[in-house]
Amino acid sequence: MCIEDIHFRREWHPARSVGHRCLARGLSDIAAMGGEPLACFLSLAIPSDLPQRWVKDFMGGLLHLANLFRTPLSGGDTSAAEKITADIVVLGQVPAGAALLRSKARPGDRICVTGELGESPATLERLYSGEKISATTSNRHFYPTPRIEVGRWLRKNKLATAMIDISDGLSVDLAHICQESRVDGVVHLEAIPIAKGADLSLALHGGEDYELLFTAPKSAKLPKRIGGVPITEIGEILAKRTKQTTVRSIDSAGRLKPLRPAGWEHFSRN
Repeated sequence: MCIEDIHFRREWHPARSVGHRCLARGLSDIAAMGGEPLACFLSLAIPSDLPQRWVKDFMGGLLHLANLFRTPLSGGDTSAAEKITADIVVLGQVPAGAALLRSKARPGDRICVTGELGESPATLERLYSGEKISATTSNRHFYPTPRIEVGRWLRKNKLATAMIDISDGLSVDLAHICQESRVDGVVHLEAIPIAKGADLSLALHGGEDYELLFTAPKSAKLPKRIGGVPITEIGEILAKRTKQTTVRSIDSAGRLKPLRPAGWEHFSRN
C-alpha cells in the first residue's frame, strides 16, 4: 500500500515515479521468494480534484515497469479519497516447495546482500533537508529495480537458504530472518556495500533499497555478480545462544556490539 504523505509526497515525487515505486514494492516481494511474477492488481483511491495528468503519469510509470517484467495489470478497483492511496497486489509462482522463505537460515550460513545500500534513504534525507532533487531513472529512490532475476537465479541454483528484500532497513530485515529461523547473526560493518552519498547508518537502518538480503551455505560457490548485480558477503549466521534472538555487529577494531533494529516500522512507538 502506498499512501500520500507517508510513502511519497507530490512535491517531491513525480507521478510516474510513484506508479513505478508502487509496483516495484510488490515485485520485490516476489523476487525475495525466488518467484516469477504473473499478474498485478491495483486499487487506486484519489481526491476528486486530482489532475487527470497526474493519474495518467502514475499509470504510465506503473505500466512501463509491468511491461518490463511481463506482469500484466489484470484488475483492481477505484474510489474517491482525501489523499492518494494505491494498493498493489502481485501474484507470482515458484515450483512446489521451492519458495525461498525467511525461516530456513542455518548456523554456518553466510549473510549476503545484492547491490549497494543507503541510496534511497540518503535521497530522502536530502529531500527532508529542503534540497531539490531531479527524479532521474538512475536514482534508486525514485526508480528502484526489483531483483527478480537475482532471486530467480538463486532459487534455481539452490544457493540461498533464506531471503528477504530490504524494504524496512538491513537491521530490521536481518532481524526478521534470524527470528523466523531461530538463529543469531553477526554482521561485519566494514563489508557492507554503501552507496555513494550514503553512510553506514543509512546503509544499516534506511529502508526502501529493495535489494535482496539472503543466507547461503558456507560451501556454496556464489558468483561476484548475478545478472550484473554485485553480491557481497557481510556476515554469518550463528547458533542461537539464548531464548531471545540477537544480531550483533563487528567494527573495524574487532569490537562486537548488538545491532539493534532501527529501520522503518509502521506501528513502532520509538
